[in-house]
Amino acid sequence: MARGNGKSATGEGPESRGEIAYARLKEAIQAGALKPGERIREIEMAERLNMSRTPVREALRRLEADGLLSFAPYRGMVIAELDHQAVMELYQMREVLEGTAAGLAARHASEAEIAVLRDIMVTDPGDDADPQRLAQHNRQFHGALYRAAHNRYLLKTLNVLRDAMALLGMTTLSLTGRSDTAFDEHDAIVRAIEEHNPEAAEAAARAHIRSAQRARIRLMFGEEAAAAGPSTTNGPAEGRAVSDGG
Repeated sequence: MARGNGKSATGEGPESRGEIAYARLKEAIQAGALKPGERIREIEMAERLNMSRTPVREALRRLEADGLLSFAPYRGMVIAELDHQAVMELYQMREVLEGTAAGLAARHASEAEIAVLRDIMVTDPGDDADPQRLAQHNRQFHGALYRAAHNRYLLKTLNVLRDAMALLGMTTLSLTGRSDTAFDEHDAIVRAIEEHNPEAAEAAARAHIRSAQRARIRLMFGEEAAAAGPSTTNGPAEGRAVSDGG
């Protein structure tokens, strides 16, 4: 008789069920199936996932630690919501980290990794594509950029930041013209990496994130908030103001 390993016949112990619950709930948040501000009840999530409450409880604790869940008075646990200041802070961190990633990629990316970035550019679906398809393609590009930086700690931090981006809702690529603008910005990043120019790569990545920030503020809070820029918040320092973009 073979020796047992303490797991069920399916190979799923308590830890793996908790991991599955965590991954599925996080995916639901990222896909917008669970929306910011929505109340989360443990028993309902257990029913949704067809699991016991124990792994779901573990998953909810992890999501709270990730900042994807928060506790609201009189409501209990809810999907976290980002206000104007939080959005500004999130994009400030993106500017710093993605600028660093692009600069490192210009130094360390292999020819194969640069070719992957260019291939992703070639397969851009175009401004008329479905916003979700555009968003998926955009994530593919940024993921390849992160990996090309060859810094595991930066990659881990960027992945955490990407999780927080799920709280922002609809992609800015749904805005008219934003996809075309983003394509040009991506192209500037890749060209600088191809030329092994770290300063130009970092500058192009920072400009791209500032443009995305402007588009996000417009999408979430309207044209007036976008026009006000970072002066209404503790936004980027002088010389890093949000640039115009879609």
